[in-house]
Amino acid sequence: MHMKILQPLVTIVALSLSLNASSTLYYGGDIVTMEGDNANYVESIVTNDGKITFVGKLAEAQKKYKAASKKDLKGKTLFPGFVDAHAHFYAFGVQETATNLLAPPDGGVNNIDDIITVLKARIKADKTKSGEWVFGMGYDDAVLKEGRHPTKEDLDKVSKDIPIMITHISGHLCVLNSAALKKVGINAQSKDPKGGKIRRLAGSQEPNGVLEELAAIPLMMKNIYPHNKKDIISNLKKSEMVAMKYGITTAQEGRAMGNHEDMMMYAEEFGFKVDVISYLDYAMKDNVKGMSCSGTGHHEKSGEDYTRMKTPWVGQTYTNGYRVGGMKITLDGSPQGRTAWRTTPYTVPPEGQKQGYKGYPAFADNNELIHLYELAFRNNWQVLTHANGDAAIDQMIAAIKVAAKKYGNDDRRSTLIHGQFLQKRQYKDLKALHIIPSMYTMHTFYWGDWYKKIIEPEQANLICPAKSLIDDGFTITIHTDAPVALPNQMTIIDASVNRTSRSGDVIGSDERITPYQAMKGITLNSAYQSFEEDKKGSLKVGKIADLVILDANPLKIESSKIKEIVVLETIKNGKTIYTRK
Repeated sequence: MHMKILQPLVTIVALSLSLNASSTLYYGGDIVTMEGDNANYVESIVTNDGKITFVGKLAEAQKKYKAASKKDLKGKTLFPGFVDAHAHFYAFGVQETATNLLAPPDGGVNNIDDIITVLKARIKADKTKSGEWVFGMGYDDAVLKEGRHPTKEDLDKVSKDIPIMITHISGHLCVLNSAALKKVGINAQSKDPKGGKIRRLAGSQEPNGVLEELAAIPLMMKNIYPHNKKDIISNLKKSEMVAMKYGITTAQEGRAMGNHEDMMMYAEEFGFKVDVISYLDYAMKDNVKGMSCSGTGHHEKSGEDYTRMKTPWVGQTYTNGYRVGGMKITLDGSPQGRTAWRTTPYTVPPEGQKQGYKGYPAFADNNELIHLYELAFRNNWQVLTHANGDAAIDQMIAAIKVAAKKYGNDDRRSTLIHGQFLQKRQYKDLKALHIIPSMYTMHTFYWGDWYKKIIEPEQANLICPAKSLIDDGFTITIHTDAPVALPNQMTIIDASVNRTSRSGDVIGSDERITPYQAMKGITLNSAYQSFEEDKKGSLKVGKIADLVILDANPLKIESSKIKEIVVLETIKNGKTIYTRK
């Protein structure tokens, strides 16, 4: 008799769980699952307790989930939440704080006088005092009317007393005025650092204010990024809001250095609203703590705690929305800044360089680079490699071959980041090493016209060869590399589908991909890149309820209007975290 009473109680409990108030039924618009090679639409999905519990016919969902709250899409479009294949999450907030020096459509700077005017206005608005830093982000010499970088003389017109630093849109160069050069100790006696360059005045050793690569990046990190706890927290809140605004439910910090500790602190004290995956810069290799690097018991130097580094062999556990995904290695610089390392010369070398200039490597010592890949492979860390020029890609391939032969290469998902000047001759090696190409297709819009001036036109049409890679059987991802540009995912879909430059020219029509292929690059394929395809990237029962609602369907809208699509709502773990006002 006791068992007869218990059985109905169990049924009632199970029923109440299935009708949990957190259940939401989505219907009434295009719902794209991203499962399969072609667009698959369903009438409805249901989420419950942060997971997707139903995908299918509306009538069946209504019958099965009567108590679920109803979300009528009213003709709008539902996709899985966007998974960032490569950007710099921490800098989203920095970009929000700095003076906007971007060219249209993301800003209003068209010439050097505009830069001077905008910076003067910022100083006046902030009542900046002598000795206090002023920062600007995103100037682009490829678009500026003068066709050159600003110099210290230009920035001295803003102020000779207030230190000013402005960063190039690539994030690989910056310009300092005289007060800033003095503040950081750069003068005629300063030597070029390894992997970087201090540009000089003609016929002199006197700096002209322009710094490249490792002469610039450490200074930018030290001076532009926040350092006290209050500013760090404020910055990360802004970074989160930017990600949510653009439908990003899994963000990437693509080159974490000291900001890794900031993000750990924020995760522990506040918890991220979106998931954030960090890839720690290779410069931290000597800070590995307590991890054996060989069977002999050798350890790297102690320091920064890498024990949070998660790999597919030990799981991808987030701590309040944060985890470390692996290591980031940077092999060269920026194509638009002409610091990317090529096997053939730039047709127009940058200021101060002679004909025949091919850019330059970040690693002149191949053995040092091989050591890094061996360290990563030995410890089963996923590696993301920044390589733009084909010479840098050759260097990456050669080093990974050594590490793979020594430590095996099963399901490591090593990723080539950017690969702008990737050549077809390199596809075979990438495929043999199971390297995922993550393409930076936005360059077709932002710098397609510029590339036709600084490299051979036929190569300009082959930048980011997305279609060729897909046709050759690769699983590709696409990315914004924000804050190089805003992390607007529809911008990269537009660029991947249309490959139209600022002037309206088509940059390599043969490399256009379909809207669905492009959407795969920011959903399921990106989830695969970060070992999360079983949890994210598509609408499937059992997956995390990370969703984004768009005001139009990029798979159906006229392709020229894709860039106009906006995010209406971002949903993480079944809960709305952003609504467009």
